Amino acid sequence: MNAEALKNECREMLEDNILSFWLKHGMDWENGGIYTALNRDGSRLDSDKSVWFQGRALWTFSTSYLELGRKKEYLDAADNLVQFIDKYCFDSDGRMFFIVSKEGKPVVKRLRYFFSEAFAIMGYAAYSRASGDTIYRDKAFSLFERVDYMRKTEGVLIPKVNQETEPSISFGGPMILINVLSELRKAYPEKEEWCTQYISELISEIEKYFVKDDLKCVLETVAPDGSFMKDHNSGRIINPGHAIEGAWFIMSEGVYRNDSHLIELGKKILDWHWEKGWDREYGGGIIQYRDVLNLPLSEYHQDMKFWWPQCEASIANLLSFAVTKEKKYLEHFEETMKYIKERFVDKEYGEWFGYFHRDGTLSTPVKGNFYKGPFHIPRLYLKMIEIITSFSL
Repeated sequence: MNAEALKNECREMLEDNILSFWLKHGMDWENGGIYTALNRDGSRLDSDKSVWFQGRALWTFSTSYLELGRKKEYLDAADNLVQFIDKYCFDSDGRMFFIVSKEGKPVVKRLRYFFSEAFAIMGYAAYSRASGDTIYRDKAFSLFERVDYMRKTEGVLIPKVNQETEPSISFGGPMILINVLSELRKAYPEKEEWCTQYISELISEIEKYFVKDDLKCVLETVAPDGSFMKDHNSGRIINPGHAIEGAWFIMSEGVYRNDSHLIELGKKILDWHWEKGWDREYGGGIIQYRDVLNLPLSEYHQDMKFWWPQCEASIANLLSFAVTKEKKYLEHFEETMKYIKERFVDKEYGEWFGYFHRDGTLSTPVKGNFYKGPFHIPRLYLKMIEIITSFSL
């Protein structure tokens, strides 16, 4: 691996391809915020705005400002986004919306999740660092306290499934909060010990309830005591990309603390889900879902290749190679990047396609929707630069 060439390639992709695409086509300088429902050429498909992506894009442009030479256009975008979030994305009860109109009027509010809040925390924390405005690290910490209350207070979040009939807990919540707290910790050094202790509790929760050595996987949904819900489709689902994302969050925390147990836990999770998720039958790529008992899956998109699991596999394998110097991780990283370049990168209009069928044929040419926008892809390139630099690869 030519590390310097790879780092230069990452910067070029970020600045000349990914970020430029969203600055040109996504940013709404009239109403504020960002549109993400875009066609292949950047033309708009929907005028509503994802609140997830107001926070995610705020993180992306704030972090890019910090890491890519403090370019004014990135901070201008972050200023625009943070003002839109503050003005339009919170309801009167302190909860955040899921979708708002182009002017910022409420469209959808989801009462069973705290992901809008989670991404806003990440965005606020990164913006505080980029702008130097400590008010936003305080806003981030206050919002995290609200999330903590929501997830720990019975009846605040409306469960997706009747908890009296089929009680369950999900991997996604504790997993994403590891990443949220790592960003908050960067912005708020005075809260370092508090954040680190909370992350320890989250990892312990994941290890106790979701990591299954007998099944060699991380389950997405388990019973409240961590038992395997084998009689339900949802209980048997493995999401390899999601687990691999969690793997590099945990491994990164291990590097931060110089904790060999966390590094080994992250490696184990990556190894399991690379084996289960990498599609050798159809030319590679991380597949969307697997059934842990190899039973048929009911989800219509179960065998597709989405953009974001490829990002997570690339980060996790490069980080694992940097930490361990084991050749297999470099090989897996190079395989994943080759698959990305051959299929996902749009060489004509820029940015990436998001959705392929299992056989590698394109499902839809959209560049964005309420779930795909400037987050996973720019985070991939930013993390690659960080890993190459931090480990002197």
